[in-house]
Amino acid sequence: MGAKRKKSETEELVEGEKSNDKNMESSNKKKKEILPSMIKNKEKRSSVHAKIKQQKKLEKRKKLKARDAAEKRALDLGEEPPARMIPRTIENTREPDETVCRPDDEELFAGNDADEFSSVLKQERTPKILMTTCRYNSTRGPAFIKELLSVIPNAHYYKRGTYDLKKIVDYANKQDFTSIIVVHTNRREPDALLIIGLPSGPTAHFKLSKLALRKEIKNHGNPTGHKPELVLNNFTTRLGHRIGRLIQSLFPQDPEFRGRRVATFHNQRDFIFFRHHRYIFETKESKGSDSKGKKVKDAKGEKIAQEKVIARLQECGPRFTLKLISLQHGTFDTKGGEFEWVHKPEMDTSRRRFFL
Repeated sequence: MGAKRKKSETEELVEGEKSNDKNMESSNKKKKEILPSMIKNKEKRSSVHAKIKQQKKLEKRKKLKARDAAEKRALDLGEEPPARMIPRTIENTREPDETVCRPDDEELFAGNDADEFSSVLKQERTPKILMTTCRYNSTRGPAFIKELLSVIPNAHYYKRGTYDLKKIVDYANKQDFTSIIVVHTNRREPDALLIIGLPSGPTAHFKLSKLALRKEIKNHGNPTGHKPELVLNNFTTRLGHRIGRLIQSLFPQDPEFRGRRVATFHNQRDFIFFRHHRYIFETKESKGSDSKGKKVKDAKGEKIAQEKVIARLQECGPRFTLKLISLQHGTFDTKGGEFEWVHKPEMDTSRRRFFL
């Protein structure tokens, strides 16, 4: 018994020494790896950084070549190629949110039938938009509105003058307008957008940035007078769904596909990107090939040309980005208004937390 104990004690000592040796080796390796941030000399630091960058580039190229070779081998053998890895992004690693809409949410669909936008979206009322500026506007504000008028059908521009916004809301209700859009300018540049739903709200306040008018877009096209198609992307939460319906209520619900016009509102990380395009379908001849990548030939041995339909886009402008600042119950009221949602700096606790 004593001999067995001695053996086990000696074995434990040997194993402990081995683990210590491994830890020492790993720590020595870490010491040998010199990071660019540890080098004080600027020239040496930049050269080490360039070498590390080149090594990473070569490793990435090797991985891509190996993946392509594996896919080609699987196709030659008639097997399914290996599934591609999904890259880890901020969007697909977002924090879980209880307010994300689900297709089986009966409460959400019941609320859609009774909300402020249902009459317009059910085509019981025709969208009619009143557009105006702030009191002290610049030349770029009306230029932006002029292009918005070409995007949104049945929109009308009225000069602001010295009228108070509450009086404008009363006037718009009497004239049977469905929404009001106010473009706010600061230092001769439009910087905010206010969308007021009529007759009973809500009011959304957006920050406007990265505005590019039609003439500033390279190879731009001129839009036609047809009603555009509307595309809304990634409005997944309850708040996002409400903002999406507010934007949807600005456009008619019977687009004219003959005009081939598309207005897109794409939400990504709570930034709403607006783009306005025209599209066209073209047929292009391409050399035929089978599923294995071999060229198809006819009985005479000549290559068969196949027609392929491709879609081409031409941007019409304007181009801008929106970020929601607040959503208010009812029409515009700075003093007694009740807010549904207000963005505050304390809410930005993580890069992976989104509200729309």
